[in-house]
Amino acid sequence: MTAPATLSTTPLGRSGRPVGVQGLGCMGMSEFYGPSDSAESWETLGRAVELGVTVFDTADNYGHGHNEELVGRFLRGHRDQVVISTKFGLVRRADDPRYRGIDNSPGYLRAAVEGSLRRLGVDTIDLYFVHRLDPGIPVEETVGAMAGLVREGKVRWLGLCEVTGEHLRAAHEIHPIAAVQSEWSLFSRDVETATVPTAAELGVAFMPYSPLGRGFLARAFTSVDELSGDDWRRTMPRFTGKNGRHNTALLAPVKRIAMERGATPGQIALAWLHQRASVHRLTVIPIPGTRRRTRLEENTAAAALELTAEELTELEPIAGQVAGSRHIGLKFDAVAEGGTR
Repeated sequence: MTAPATLSTTPLGRSGRPVGVQGLGCMGMSEFYGPSDSAESWETLGRAVELGVTVFDTADNYGHGHNEELVGRFLRGHRDQVVISTKFGLVRRADDPRYRGIDNSPGYLRAAVEGSLRRLGVDTIDLYFVHRLDPGIPVEETVGAMAGLVREGKVRWLGLCEVTGEHLRAAHEIHPIAAVQSEWSLFSRDVETATVPTAAELGVAFMPYSPLGRGFLARAFTSVDELSGDDWRRTMPRFTGKNGRHNTALLAPVKRIAMERGATPGQIALAWLHQRASVHRLTVIPIPGTRRRTRLEENTAAAALELTAEELTELEPIAGQVAGSRHIGLKFDAVAEGGTR
């Protein structure tokens, strides 16, 4: 399938802002998935705008700030064409790649948003997410502090990452939540139990990250041995050892449907996710990440592909058979004013 001339649009939750039905995850342009090519990443950002991709997703900790700086340089010539989504709340250390701290405290929030505004080179962040909730701080307090940024004009809309339906409902009572992010794909469907129905009820958009199973569903790799030595996926439970071999076999129906439709496995996986919007009656804006124009064009073309009822039935059992957790084991510590996990 070739890329469409431009993506169709959909409202970004109750914000009402029309955005492309597929966004762009920018994280890999800075780290985690092997070497990046700065020139190609830049060209990919430009091609995304041409294709009608309007939501660019980043975070303050991607590349320890590098990713926001990269996107910020691009925004200087394209601010009116891009809805910038960024996040705060995950704390990292340069001397310990596996370290993750969580800090939702008001002081950290204030420093984080000022840092993101500076790196992005903007006066207002369109969509500001808390990257992970600190279980030691009520979500109502975190969202209440974030709402203050909206009143000050530093942020337009608020979002939450990796939350339960209960968290989402409690947050939405304090301030309208425009969007939720969590992993959602043919390999990861746990969000459909509570978070997705709650988002649908409240009119909150869902922005699935890793909609291609971190490239596995797109056949970007079939074994971790194919990845560079510093690629984060080499240690992820779903891709290593017997789990990796088992999960590779689960892709058989995806590959068969792709061959029959003249598409790629990744396009089938994205098309399936786009159709969750009608199944669950909510806005779904997948944010597949890529650093290459060719992959971007492949991904956006999937938005125009509609799977048949028979194909959807064949894909239905996959998630329930996946072996291994979706998270790498990371160390979370208390930080700053008291975040713990």
